[in-house]
Parts: sequence; structure tokens; C-alpha cells
Amino acid sequence: MNANDYISIVTSTIASAWETQREAIEQTSTLVAEAVAQKKNVFVFGCSHAGIIAEEVFYRTGGLAVVNPIFFPGFMLNTRPVTMTSQLERLPGLGKTLLDQNHVGEGDVLILHSVSGRNTVPVEMAIEAKKRGTHTACITSLAYSKAVTSRHPDGKRLYEVCDIVIDNCGVVGDAAVKLDGLEEKIGPTSTAVGASLINALVIDAVDKLIQRGIVPPVFLSANLPGGDEHNARIFEEYKENIRYM
Repeated sequence: MNANDYISIVTSTIASAWETQREAIEQTSTLVAEAVAQKKNVFVFGCSHAGIIAEEVFYRTGGLAVVNPIFFPGFMLNTRPVTMTSQLERLPGLGKTLLDQNHVGEGDVLILHSVSGRNTVPVEMAIEAKKRGTHTACITSLAYSKAVTSRHPDGKRLYEVCDIVIDNCGVVGDAAVKLDGLEEKIGPTSTAVGASLINALVIDAVDKLIQRGIVPPVFLSANLPGGDEHNARIFEEYKENIRYM
């Protein structure tokens, strides 16, 4: 296998995930559209590299302005030592604190990205969010998650505690390419697949809002004429639902 194989694997995995997970994506986009329509909040969370999906989908050109990332400094990849991110995502109690501090509540939508789905913080967040009446969805690898045990005290994995499960169709361990002369596999697929799925989900939610006669709060590039003014109007109209300003 080589780099060409990696591109083929990524594109085929995206295609497989899209074809097999359309119903789950449709269900999640419906929840997102309803939350926007009702002026509820939409949150996205992931630890470490899984958090790249939260970065991907907020405050960007063509993005839905009311998607709020839940960031915690100890989970960001500029944490030093970076190995601390792996320790913190196993820490009981931190997930509940993140929900508290971000005021996640009834009628909101929480999308969790965790490839293995085994670590304590995202599982705890899903469990605690449902207690609050928050709708939960996850993007995870079912093959990976079913091959490992949970680190959560209840023994649950993320796909077992979320309302909606979106399978990224990735392999166990995420890395998908085996090179001759190297024991470890290389070339993870989860970021490319996750970014594709969550952007498709956002597009679907925006389309649903349009069909309901609602002008969706979609950002225009600040580098285009009128972009700053357009975005300023969104910030004002949705100031109660944009938590990152």
C-alpha cells in the first residue's frame, strides 16, 4: 500500500459513511434545524484530534453561525505536554463541568466526536446531557468502539449512550494504511471523514431551515465585499445563541 491507496481509502470511506449513515445524519440535521428555529443552542465537542471537527464547523465562511464549539485548554493540541490530553479525557467529573460552564440545557443539541468512543469525558457528557433534556448525537467508529472496553465508570461506550449514532466507518485504531517494512499502520481517516459528514449535516440543516421559510444564519467571508456587515447582523440577531463571542 502507498499514498495513492490512502486517498482511495479515504474517499471510499467517506462514500461508505455517507451511504450508510444518511438516516442518522438526517435525524441529527433535523434536530439542529429545530434548535436554530427555536433559538436553542447547538454544541460540538471532541478531545484532542477529535476536537478538530469542532474547529472545522464553527466561525467560518459558509458555516452555520450558531454552532458552538466546546473547547477546553487541556484538550487542545497546543497543550504541553500534549500527552496530558490523553490523561484528561479519562478524568471523571470533567465532562459534567464542561456542560455546566457552557450552559448546555434542555432542547439544545450536543454533537460529540470520539473515534474510539471509550474515554470518560465524552461518555459522561452524553449521559449528563440527556439528563438535562439535551439531544445527543455522536460521530464515532463502531468497529473501533466495539473492539475496545470503556474507560467510563459505568462501562458504557459513546455509541451506547447517545440518542443518534453516526458511524464514520473507520477501522479499528483509525490508521488505515499498512506499508511494507513498518509494523504500525499509518494514515488515519477519521478527520477527513468526520469533516465531510459534519459539513454535510450542516448543509442539510440549513436546507431544512430554508424550507421552513427561515433565513439561516450562515457566515459570508469577511474577505468579500459586505462580509463584515453581513456577519455583524448575524452576531446581533443570534447573540443569545452564539457563545464564542
